[in-house]
Amino acid sequence: MTFFQTLIIAIVQGITELFPVSSVAHSVITPYIFHWNLDPEFLNVNFLPFMVMLHLGTALALFTYFGREWIDIVKSVFDPRQKSSRKLLKLIIIGSIPAGLIGVILEKPLINIFSNVTSASFFLIINGFLLFFGEKMRRHGTREIKNLTYRQAFVIGLFQSLALLPGFSRSGASMTAGFMANLKHEESARFSMLLATPIIVGASLLELPKLFKSGVHGLLQMSLTGGLFAGLFAYISVWILMRWFKKNEINAMRPFAYYCWIVGGIILLTRIL
Repeated sequence: MTFFQTLIIAIVQGITELFPVSSVAHSVITPYIFHWNLDPEFLNVNFLPFMVMLHLGTALALFTYFGREWIDIVKSVFDPRQKSSRKLLKLIIIGSIPAGLIGVILEKPLINIFSNVTSASFFLIINGFLLFFGEKMRRHGTREIKNLTYRQAFVIGLFQSLALLPGFSRSGASMTAGFMANLKHEESARFSMLLATPIIVGASLLELPKLFKSGVHGLLQMSLTGGLFAGLFAYISVWILMRWFKKNEINAMRPFAYYCWIVGGIILLTRIL
């Protein structure tokens, strides 16, 4: 990949990772839209570690934005009196279990469909339905994260696991599950962002060694550059998204659902016709 291609992918990933529109699908679709003739070996072997580095940039953006909360969470490990932060830590751990287990068990089958444009666009359309009907069926959210049960956190984690399929949005799936648990829009978005961080960091620890062993000239430097740009745009995205959900308690997901239907439908039609 060239520097320009890396920059475009990083910007797209940074913006779409936290918006409920599937960053993975956009990372797969973007080379297709721009007619980039990327090396098949790179797509099959090195594309996933490259994308994980971009996601690591996103994790750093989340750590920065929610820095105060993460400091309180870490402190709660050593101070039992901080019951609220300690419970939040437990909720995050329990919510992270499903995606972690499923990702490890199904790693090889998932890699085979990771760079498939057709499947990404198809699941992007399905993601739109998840956003639209998931919010439509919910009650008016009144609860905060501290009111979640551990069972509900686990269910939210199961929904988050849908993002292992390119086209499903991690944030969209987990926020939808949060709505079903009667969380407020802003609280559901906040828990989704906090839940994302350990998953992204865990995936990075598994995939980053592959960058060092790849033998592809400049891949590590290219990935680091992409990670920096992805982190910058991810920080802007989370700032916008948290304010959007704070102001919109009704039909906040609809614009994203419409976007998924339009983009996924257009790309799928180009593949079929």
